[in-house]
Amino acid sequence: NDALIKLTEILPSHGVLSFFFVSETLLGLIPPEIFIAWSGKMPNPWGYLSILAILSYSAGLLAYHLGRMITKIPSVHTYLEVKMQKQLKNSRKWGGFLIIVGALLPLPFSISCIAAGIIKFPFKIVVLFGALRLLRFVIYGL
Repeated sequence: NDALIKLTEILPSHGVLSFFFVSETLLGLIPPEIFIAWSGKMPNPWGYLSILAILSYSAGLLAYHLGRMITKIPSVHTYLEVKMQKQLKNSRKWGGFLIIVGALLPLPFSISCIAAGIIKFPFKIVVLFGALRLLRFVIYGL
């Protein structure tokens, strides 16, 4: 955490936002709360919080497409379609819940979006349920 705080002090705001976007796209292992706290120290905190929310949501949608690309790897495709067929059927049934949980709770949103892409969950529903991610940022901002 100290290293991340130092990073937000050293980088210009566009650098921090870029770092946040990459983090949120690739597994989201750095908690967004650190960046939310950073936005509170900026001249226009709600503006920066809005940018963070949109970046997080967009990163999740990009992660969904990364999940879809993963399934194009022949060995992964074969494994999923042959060995995981029953589990995939159940996962598709509960995919919406997976997206809602990832959007609202302090779990990595991109991981749930990658999983949704892998199970070929409908993108329109990911877009709809993923929008709850914006609500999470408003709640944290308040």
